[in-house]
Amino acid sequence: MAINIISDMDGVIYRGGNLIPGAKDFVDRMISKKIKFLFLTNNSEQTPIDLLRKLEHLGIEGLTEENFITSAMATATFLKNQKAGSSAYVIGGAGLSSALYNVGFSITEKNPDYVVVGKTSSLNFEMLKKAVNFISNGAKFIASNPDVIDPVENGFEPAAGAIIAAIEKSTNKKPYIVGKPNSLMMMIAKNQLGVHSADTMMIGDRMDTDIVGGMEAGMKTCLVLSGVTSTDMIREFPYTPDYVFDNVGQIDFSKL
Repeated sequence: MAINIISDMDGVIYRGGNLIPGAKDFVDRMISKKIKFLFLTNNSEQTPIDLLRKLEHLGIEGLTEENFITSAMATATFLKNQKAGSSAYVIGGAGLSSALYNVGFSITEKNPDYVVVGKTSSLNFEMLKKAVNFISNGAKFIASNPDVIDPVENGFEPAAGAIIAAIEKSTNKKPYIVGKPNSLMMMIAKNQLGVHSADTMMIGDRMDTDIVGGMEAGMKTCLVLSGVTSTDMIREFPYTPDYVFDNVGQIDFSKL
């Protein structure tokens, strides 16, 4: 039975601006073996072309924009299906705003239908204040992903979940989160590949998003220890991945 691959990026392929050992070999082998694969990332700051250029800069070639789906793209698809042509106040990077523009949303600071939150390094108090007031006045609260921290070169940095928590605490309202572990994002990826869940493996570095999301979507799961999760942390969860490796370079496709 052929195996198809859906893989996370942060903590799996790279950590900040550094390529993780074995990652280039992993991608090269997928391409040479003609394995169907897709990079599915909770990163909402960057567009597929940004991610493509980043991997090229790190020495990984042979990919196209079609090899990527971001939580920003999944969020935009979800909102378009909910209420096409609506408006949103966005806290997030260019990737999130771009994805919403691409599906016909307007970005506004006047009575938005939605407040859409993702990771951004430009967060300030005024942004939080606007988001809190819009939500308190009836705007729907949407988030691209729940990740509280992201792995970077020298440790970790706050991610979208940290921003979400501040707004949630101030409004007493929880967002609808589109990205992993929501199986909706997994299904969007699976449908883009044109494959069945039973023939697909989700590879990631987070037990609480990648592994549980893949498991709930009916996929096989593979945890790599090159990002957020350590061996000791696996025991804290009531479920286990099908496979565990130090990094993706150790994955033998013939044994999956």
